[in-house]
Amino acid sequence: MNEFEIDKKQVRRAFSRAAQGYDAAAVLQREVCTRMLEKLDYIKLQPSRLLDVGSGTGWGTRQLGERYPKAEITALDIAFGMLQQARGTSSWWKKIFAGPRERYVCADVEALPLPANSVEMVWSSLALQWCNDLPATFVELQRVLQVNGLLMFSSFGVDTLHELRAAFNGVDGHNHLSRFADMHDVGDMLVAAGFADPVMEMETLTLTYNDVRAVMQDLKSIGAHNATAGRGQGLMGKQTWRRVIENYEKLRRDGKLPATFEIVYGHAWKPAPKLMQDGRAIIKTDFNL
Repeated sequence: MNEFEIDKKQVRRAFSRAAQGYDAAAVLQREVCTRMLEKLDYIKLQPSRLLDVGSGTGWGTRQLGERYPKAEITALDIAFGMLQQARGTSSWWKKIFAGPRERYVCADVEALPLPANSVEMVWSSLALQWCNDLPATFVELQRVLQVNGLLMFSSFGVDTLHELRAAFNGVDGHNHLSRFADMHDVGDMLVAAGFADPVMEMETLTLTYNDVRAVMQDLKSIGAHNATAGRGQGLMGKQTWRRVIENYEKLRRDGKLPATFEIVYGHAWKPAPKLMQDGRAIIKTDFNL
């Protein structure tokens, strides 16, 4: 087994446990989602069926519902606890706003329980980093999209939490952080999956903390536990933890410890097929009679 392979059962448990307090802690996640929503101002598509992958507690789903009030929205998340929280929040929300027709699906994005060509937009804010096979995941997302449908997503890039990674480096023989995909590789994956006109962007956001425990607690509060196969199975020893703190303290600036997040944004379209199912080429003709 690859030491960086994600244990999906662990992910499901961690996010379900974090669901109730997630919104209070997910400052970065909400900021990234807000920035993604602003990018929709430049997209003319008005989808009638939309899939929110990694919908969490439903904050982004509700924003999409306000933007596309006539759309059917499927909120999909791997953690049942997150969907329970989203449904509870949605109940009072729909009493105030004219909410969309929505449904909740507990499933893994790497194996979507949806028919082909069933949605016009796939939206995913900070969820794809939990995939074990990202190229295959993009193929799956392309499958459920209709022709001329849009995929819009954000994920973490390779430089995410590099301070924490450096602090853990060499303290023991275990993995302590997931491995994240490079933005340029993600763009290549989109093309290989059959998407057209991919647009990739990247920005860096930095949060600051008083101490290392606050960094770790923030990650725990949103369910972002280490779920790699190479993680340690027991509690970290005091001496090991002391070394982590000493390493991280070397990075203190202006009295604070930084935690950097590289945010990768991308969108791409599903083009019309160039071949029929039997392999024959599709040739478009335009006759002016």
